[in-house]
Amino acid sequence: MYTYRHPHPSITADCLVFAGTGDEEKILLIQRKEPPYQGCWAFPGGFMNMNETAVAAACRELREETGLQLTEGDFHQVGAFSQVDRDPRERVVTIAYYALLDSIRQVLGADDAGKAEWFNLNALPDLAFDHAAILHAALQRRKERDSCGSCR
Repeated sequence: MYTYRHPHPSITADCLVFAGTGDEEKILLIQRKEPPYQGCWAFPGGFMNMNETAVAAACRELREETGLQLTEGDFHQVGAFSQVDRDPRERVVTIAYYALLDSIRQVLGADDAGKAEWFNLNALPDLAFDHAAILHAALQRRKERDSCGSCR
């Protein structure tokens, strides 16, 4: 394996899974079992393995942490988030994805997620990391996508 002179950031993938519509729309969150932000709510997600793409990592992490199985084609990219201090562990860049479900599906917290639950978008707990900013970006991306008929 080649060793570089320059440090490299870690890459993570985060999943924003929405279900329902209007005032009843919900988003899937996990309660973190480990530090940092232990006990806080966050999007399912985690570190990308060396042998997978970011969207493949999103699918794997979602399945591992919630039991929910989606395909790569179910996800739309929100964007990359690279604020220098976004993760206290190390230099981490995340690529966030969102998926839209017609209805709530059963989930169960597993792996490094203590719990997995659906929350109404109008009644969210405080979110770990920079996930509030990522949620804002995802909602904006969805709005743009919905208003652009040729974007589908």
